[in-house]
Amino acid sequence: MNNIPKQEISGAFEGPKAVEPKKIKYCLYARKSTESEEQQVLSIDSQIKEMIKIAERDGLEITEIRKESHSAKAVGQREIFNTLLTDIRAGKFTGILTWAPDRLSRNAGDLGSLVDLMDQKLLLEIRTFSQKFTNNPSEKFMLMILCSTAKLENDNKSENVKRGLRTRCEQGLRLSVAPTGYLNEKRKDKPCEVIVDPVRAPIIKQMFEKVANEHWSGRRIYQWLKNDVDLKTVNGKHLSLSNIFILLQKTFYYGVFEFPEGSGNWYTGQHTPIITKELFDRAREQLKRSEIKNNKEFAFTKLITCGLCESGITATEKWKYQKNGNTHRYVYCGCTKRRDVNCQCGYIKEEEIIEQIIAILDTLDMNELGIKQKFQDEIARYNKFRKIALGKSREQNTDLEIFDAKAYAIYILTEGAITEKRELLSNLKSKLMLKNRVISLMPETTA
Repeated sequence: MNNIPKQEISGAFEGPKAVEPKKIKYCLYARKSTESEEQQVLSIDSQIKEMIKIAERDGLEITEIRKESHSAKAVGQREIFNTLLTDIRAGKFTGILTWAPDRLSRNAGDLGSLVDLMDQKLLLEIRTFSQKFTNNPSEKFMLMILCSTAKLENDNKSENVKRGLRTRCEQGLRLSVAPTGYLNEKRKDKPCEVIVDPVRAPIIKQMFEKVANEHWSGRRIYQWLKNDVDLKTVNGKHLSLSNIFILLQKTFYYGVFEFPEGSGNWYTGQHTPIITKELFDRAREQLKRSEIKNNKEFAFTKLITCGLCESGITATEKWKYQKNGNTHRYVYCGCTKRRDVNCQCGYIKEEEIIEQIIAILDTLDMNELGIKQKFQDEIARYNKFRKIALGKSREQNTDLEIFDAKAYAIYILTEGAITEKRELLSNLKSKLMLKNRVISLMPETTA
């Protein structure tokens, strides 16, 4: 054994040559921190600067730099990060260079995607400022611990904020801008407190009284606030019609509030109420009655346009009770005034609308195919009635009834049910408008 040349010994036991590891192609990923807006931008730039130094020091190949300004709390909400995962699956990158693990994930879903890519050997390495993580059980375990710690930190912050909000509410403090009628207390030693607005509060009270006691509508309140009272918010603007309805639903005015809205958690405020609960309830009941009344279906609502402001046409019914016991019902149609609350369209009886539509039937472009199908269905229903109820049937040689679209339309408009009238108008290709109590065709718009 001692006589064997060293050269032969080394040759006899020489194993396969070591394969040089594949060059990792890194994507430098920088995400904003949870600091203020200005600091977030600086944070991204500083992350990139520091990681480029590490790449130069260790000879790492940075293929691309990607920035993102989106929270990592929710799964799959970051567009840049999702694209990065897709590019790793496609083989464009095999490594990620980032400042810290929590830049990549603060939720279990995105963390699972990263670990899964490592298991598939598509993601070879994640390199941070002070650590690196490869497809090694202990290193992947450490990565999951660090990212889970970041998630725990987020969850704790969320719970702390919720607890603080609940504590404020239990103290009777509403956590938002004071509604019209109140002013936010500007003293720093009284956060979230509100005081009664001496100018606007009496007007808000009158608003509830007029709805509850005098049955004023929202539009009448709007006109009163704008033209007679000239009520403006602290921002110098008039209340819109929608804002008026929102204010009339606020329980805050009689001393209680719900937080969060829709949660069922009610609190008694420490502020001074403007109205009583009894007044609020009566006003709300009046609004409900008006809503039920306005939701009733009529023949021509939403099918005719106002010729003055291009809003839709609504309807209301009036009842006349005579001394002899007779009752008469009248339906009046007019503009909803959604586009212009000052629209002067006026109202017209439903019977007059029917008469005017019949007068212009020859000029209307009707979808006769749809109307004809309805006509044939009516004939079939009538024949079935004759056969079953009267014991009579049509003779086989009797000619089919001749379809007359205009005659059938007149019959539906004068004798049909509300649903039949609406179905008929829905088959009109022409668009109708009401202007100065006259029904006419809407002019075609040119491109």
